[in-house]
This record gives sequence, structure tokens and C-alpha cells, in this order.
Amino acid sequence: MCGQASAKHDRDVRFRLPEPVLNSPQQHRVEGSWLSDPDPTTAALMQIPNISPFVRALLPVKLQGGHEFRFGVWIAIHPEDLQHACRVWNAPEYGDLKLTGYLANKIQPWGLYKVPVNLAVLNPDQTPYCVSSPNEELNEVLTQEWPHDILASLP
Repeated sequence: MCGQASAKHDRDVRFRLPEPVLNSPQQHRVEGSWLSDPDPTTAALMQIPNISPFVRALLPVKLQGGHEFRFGVWIAIHPEDLQHACRVWNAPEYGDLKLTGYLANKIQPWGLYKVPVNLAVLNPDQTPYCVSSPNEELNEVLTQEWPHDILASLP
């Protein structure tokens, strides 16, 4: 449709760390940190002392022609929500998991960061999805269909 391979559009871009962790001196290696996997690229849950607990989520962007681009983002959540997510992550209740938090990565080209977002599990084999937001701009990103050239500045 746009002259580019479908694989360029139907893909994920995964952020390695949340911005506050990336900008901290010891990043995810600070004493007392906990990650659900030693490699932050594959971790789904993270707790960094004096910063925040985080959960990985998929932020889908609908593209024209039925394609979808997904950002693998980190969401800052409440400590009690992290405990709940840990309890149900590998249990049947995971499918009912709903969380609220704040985007912890800068989402370009919109410049979204630190905006509220609601998460829900849409597929029990995947991390939760960003499904809505009280922030009007993020809600538009989640619900509108975007032209393919919106991806031009992404890796």
C-alpha cells in the first residue's frame, strides 16, 4: 500500500528501560532493585528503589491498511499494583488484570511522557495493553488510524 514491506509496519519497538531508570546513575543495577528477568529487555516487571515499580505494556498504534505498530513501553504503577501483578502474572487470574499508571517512556513522534494510562490484558500470552487514557492526546494515539509515514523517524 505505501510501498514498504508489511513487516516494517506490523512490528514492536521495545524500550529497554523506563526514562527515570535510564537517567539514574546506576540504572537497574542499584542496590535493592528487582526485575522479573535479569535482562531488562525481556523483563516484564521491575522495582527500582526511590524511583517506582514498573510493568511492561504494549501501546498499539493503528496504521492505515489494517496494520498495527506496537511500542513495548514501561508504565509506572503503584507498589500495591506491582504486588498484585506479581501474584497473578502466571496464574489464571492474569487474564483479568487491569492496572492504571503513567507512561514511563517518551513516545515519539507525539512527545507523550508521564501521562496517565489504563492497562488491560487482551491476550493472556502477552503483556497488558494500553487500552485508554484520560489524556486526550494519548487516547487519540490509541484510537485513531495513522498514516504509515508516522513511522519514518522510528528505528
